This record gives sequence, C-alpha cells and structure tokens, in this order.
Amino acid sequence: MLFLLQLLVGSFLISVTVIIHIMGIVGLIRLLSSWAPRLGPRTSYLGMLEILIMTVVALFLLHTLEIWAWAIFYMAIGEFADLHRALYFSTVTFSTLGYGDITLTDRWNLVSSFEAVNGVILFGISTAFVFAVIQKIYAAVAKGDGKP
Repeated sequence: MLFLLQLLVGSFLISVTVIIHIMGIVGLIRLLSSWAPRLGPRTSYLGMLEILIMTVVALFLLHTLEIWAWAIFYMAIGEFADLHRALYFSTVTFSTLGYGDITLTDRWNLVSSFEAVNGVILFGISTAFVFAVIQKIYAAVAKGDGKP
C-alpha cells in the first residue's frame, strides 16, 4: 500500500511540475513571438544574445520553481525540518546529481526517484526549446544571406 501511495504522489508531483513547465514555456513563446519582428538578416549580435539570455534565464527560473515545489512537498510530509535541507535535497535530486549525503526515509524514498526522472524530462524539454530558439534565430538571420 505504501508503494502505491508513493507512485500516486510521485505521479501527481510530476504532473504539477510538467504543467508549470509547459505554462512557462507557452508564456515564453508568447513573449519571444512579440520579438520575432525584430529578427532578420541584420539582427545584431547583442539582439541575439538578449533573446538567448532571456530564454535561458526564464527556463532556469522555471526549474527553480519546480525544485521548490518538490522541496515544499518534502517539508509538508515531515521529511525535512528546514527549508535549506529540503531545497538542497530537491536540487541535488532534480538535477540527478544525487550526492546521497541526505536521503529520504523508507516511507518516501521512492518519491525521490520520481523527482530525478522529472528533472531529466524537464531538462530535456528545456534543452529542446533552447535549440528551437537558436534555430529560429539562425533561420531569421541567415534568410537575408542566402544561407540554409
């Protein structure tokens, strides 16, 4: 029964963080779309840099929010008494670094593997998004030069 509870809770938290991530990316797409008319063959180096920095920082903030969601959950179930330890554990787990210096009790240890899988999935989505933004910038800049 404990196994089933961990599966349900882990799945729920993954769902919550995926929703956060997708909503954030949709918002970022809307923001970047408003900048699209500025992209063209004469887009400056600083203009491209500005778009890429904004994209990476926004994605980093989304990951931070998702790590906080997991950390708050760990505190709510009593696994950690202070926010620092909960955030540290959540960050190490979400990033799949997994030092192992802090672990969850047997009652909730399976949930931490869900967080690691969650981090891999969301980092993959973020990486794909950054790549798509770079492709869009390249296509807009190269259009005027006859490049592919």
